[in-house]
Formats: sequence, C-alpha cells, structure tokens
Amino acid sequence: MALKITVLIEDSPAADPLLKNEHGLSFYIEIDGHAILFDTGQSGAFMDNAERLGVDLLNLDYVVLSHGHYDHSGGFRALCEMSSGFELVTGSGFFTEKYSVKDSKHTFKGNNFNRDFLEKNGIIRRVIKDTVTELFPGVFTVTNFSRVNADELPSSVYELYDGSSFSKDPFADEILLALDTPKGLVVLVGCSHPGIKNMLDTVSSALDRPLYALIGGIHLIEADEKRITSTAEYFEKSGIRYLGTCHCTGEHAQNKLKSLGERFMEVRTGNKILLQE
Repeated sequence: MALKITVLIEDSPAADPLLKNEHGLSFYIEIDGHAILFDTGQSGAFMDNAERLGVDLLNLDYVVLSHGHYDHSGGFRALCEMSSGFELVTGSGFFTEKYSVKDSKHTFKGNNFNRDFLEKNGIIRRVIKDTVTELFPGVFTVTNFSRVNADELPSSVYELYDGSSFSKDPFADEILLALDTPKGLVVLVGCSHPGIKNMLDTVSSALDRPLYALIGGIHLIEADEKRITSTAEYFEKSGIRYLGTCHCTGEHAQNKLKSLGERFMEVRTGNKILLQE
C-alpha cells in the first residue's frame, strides 16, 4: 500500500512563497484509492494552496475535523461552497460553543457553522462516539482518550458554554486518525488537547498495533519545562519511527524534539509526506 499526506496549511511558511500559511492545520490524505481531508485550517486559504499543489478537493470521501476550534474547522464553510459529496466526521459535542478565557474575559474560539448549515448544504455528518470506529479498512478514528498521565490535564484557559453557564473544556469532542500500514500505525492529530501521551496510549491499547509515525499538533506551546521534558522522554522510549510535530507544539518543544535526530520529520505548509511499504 502507499500513503501520501500533503500539508495544505500549517503555521510555518512554505518553501514556495506563493503558498499561504496561517495559525491552523489541514492535511490531505491519499490512501488505497480514498481521499480524506483532516482539518481545514482557520480560513479558505488551504483551498488556494490545494490548487497550487495539484490537490483535487472535489474527490473527498471524508472530511474529518479533529475538534471544534476555529483553527481546525474555520475553512469548512468555504470548502462547502465548492464541494459537498463527502461525509463529515466529528466527535461528540463538536458543536458545543468553545471559548478561551483570560482575565475573566471570554473569547469565542469555536466553529463558524452549525447543524443548520450542514442541513442546508446537504452535508452528511457522522458523530464519533465509540472509542474506535473504522471508516474503511485500515483507517480508524479514535476518541474517548484515557486520562491517566497526571501532567496532561486540560488547560484551564479553555471553556465550554452550554447556553447558560461556562465550564472547563475536557475536549471530549477531540478525535484522531489512525492509518494502518504494513510498518504500523500512522497517527494524525489536530491539537492533542487531551494530552498526546494519553491519546497514544489509548491508540496502542485499542488497536494493538505498533506506532510507526505521529504527525500533527501536540499543544505543548503552553506547557512547562517538566511536561515538555516528560513528553520528549516518552517519544524517546517509544517505538515511533517518525515524529512530525507542528502547529501548536511550540518552538521550545519543537527544538527539544529535534534531539530525536533522524526520527524527527519536518512538517510545514506544502510538504508532501510519502510513507509506503
């Protein structure tokens, strides 16, 4: 089998100056004749990049949104203006309003579309509730992450609003993609708010396959030195062959993870990642 992942948009500038970058994430995945879009950045800029990179967004089988934050779902509305023949995949609670809070001031960080928008545009949505769901052979969503690593508590910066009151956001809506390859699982994550160690431990337990590669954001940008060191040690001891962290990982954590040498893989706007047997 062959697996190709194109980074349609990410925070870092591309080598090609005509490609746009922004605080956001979007991957286009080609595997066994299927096409999956994982996250849509914060705007429609990923679509302009897709055109320049020769990616056909009209052939999508699935659009998977890792969680309901604007920098991962913000481009979805623009996508629906040109394409709708796909199935949208989200976690449970995806549409609960999300905010960040600082100095008692709440700032909306959620989606720019709702259930009515999906119905109006004829978008079929699958809500992921089971820990493991197989979208098609060898391609899985994973959620309901274990919360056993004490240093990976959700940040108090993020809250949910249920229409009457605010509460801490546990990121129960977060999902990841696990792609089964002959060399092991390739795991794609959006921001890893439940904690990347918690998430990978859940993947390993639920799918009972070795981890081959991890690609995406692991949200260490706000982490203290102790947690960053603990995460780096976790990866050092793991059997993961390739580690492509980006987006919300944070510059300090990225530099720490680069000590893994050839196991560290650069992920930035415009990159094409080929993983094959």
